[in-house]
Formats: sequence, C-alpha cells, structure tokens
Amino acid sequence: MSLKGKVAWITGGGSGIGLAGAIELAKAGAHVVISGRTAATNASALKQVQARGSAEVLQLEVGDNKAVLKAAADILLRHKRIDILINSAGTNLGKRHLGNMSVEGWDDVVRINLSGLFYCCQAVLPAMRAQKDGLIINVSSWAGRYPSMLTGPAYNATKRAVIALSESINLEECINGIRATSVLPGEVATPILEKRPVPPSNEERAKMLQAEDLGQTLLFLASMPARACVNELIISPTWNRLYIGGLEKAKA
Repeated sequence: MSLKGKVAWITGGGSGIGLAGAIELAKAGAHVVISGRTAATNASALKQVQARGSAEVLQLEVGDNKAVLKAAADILLRHKRIDILINSAGTNLGKRHLGNMSVEGWDDVVRINLSGLFYCCQAVLPAMRAQKDGLIINVSSWAGRYPSMLTGPAYNATKRAVIALSESINLEECINGIRATSVLPGEVATPILEKRPVPPSNEERAKMLQAEDLGQTLLFLASMPARACVNELIISPTWNRLYIGGLEKAKA
C-alpha cells in the first residue's frame, strides 16, 4: 500500500524506535508528525526526518490527556485526517525491582507506557471511525510476552497490558476498518538502555537489534493493505541474551 498522502503521528518520535519509524515512513511518502517531551531532541529529530520527506513536530507529554487531545485536534485541523498512529513513547526506571522501586516510579511508568498510549489511541479513534480506515501500531516489548528481570515488573506489566489493549481495539473496531498491531521487540540498542542499573556494553549493543531494524518493521506494517491486520509481531536479535542465559544455566 502506498503511503503517499497518508498522515502518520508518531509519539516518542524524537529518538530510538520512533525516530527510525518516522524516517522510514517519511521516505515512503507519508507526512509524519513526530511528538516528544524534549524540545531539543524534537528539533534534532525533525531535521533528520525532513531531510527524507515531509514532517512536522509537536512537543507533547503523552501522560497528559488534555495535551494529547489538543495534539490530535491540531493535527486534524491542519491535515483533516490521521491514518496511522505509532505509539512509541515509553520509559522505565533505574530502580525497577520490587525491592527498590518506589510507588512514584511505578506510577510514572504506568502513566507513560500504558495510560499515555491509551490516551493517544482514544484521541485518534473518532477520526479513524469517520474515515472507516486507520492503523494503530503500539510498541510493546519482548518483556510484554516473556517477563524479564532485566526490565522489571512495572515495565513487564505495562507492556503486557499494551498487547491486551491492542487486541481490544481489534475486537471493537474491526467493523470500522481500524486495525491495531502490537510490536514486541527484544533488546534494541536505543537510549532507554541508559536507564538500566547496569547499562550494556558497546559490544553487547552491537549484537542487539538496531533502531533502523525497527524502522523497517514499522514501515512493513504501515505498508500492508487495509484488509490485512497483523495482530502481533515479535522480533528479537539473533544473539538473544535471554536465550543465551538459559543455555548457560542448562549447561552448568
């Protein structure tokens, strides 16, 4: 399916998976609206995307429902449509385990990873219903299907919930031509890794999925015909540390 003339809104578009997706969709002809929390990051990302195609930027905190509704209304006012929503905004904690995680930390992860994602979905659904067409891609995680000590319970729980929310959209909105996909990446070498208690080494990051791999994945999903719904897509690095750790324990 051609993306020319399509309008795509990408949250968390200032860096990592969101930025990589924005670049690929812009190259394919979509007009891309990227949003993120940080003005400097947004400005840098906008230059990169505009070098490949048509783009604009919104500063947005997805955990603020009123701000999300305003952002969606602004996009619709300018472009009259939103064809694709990619929810890539996400966060995690440094102190992320049950023994050291604060209630405030838990609330922050839920606010961004789950509530913020829901706010964005809810904001675009009326326009997509009117169009009788729309694609929502929710970036979940390998940890949403296979919980990990690396990621911690708040991240694991919210990313599992994203999968359920995506399927709920398909349950209720398929009659309106709207489809949703959960993308479950394994380890990706993006800036969120710096929040880990022990950030991976450069050697380890080189073996992970790269942001551009997920950019290509998002482009594939966005290019599928409207009759096709990819409910869930799991992608991991070939050198999968979660598998390798299990092999090492089995050999011990």
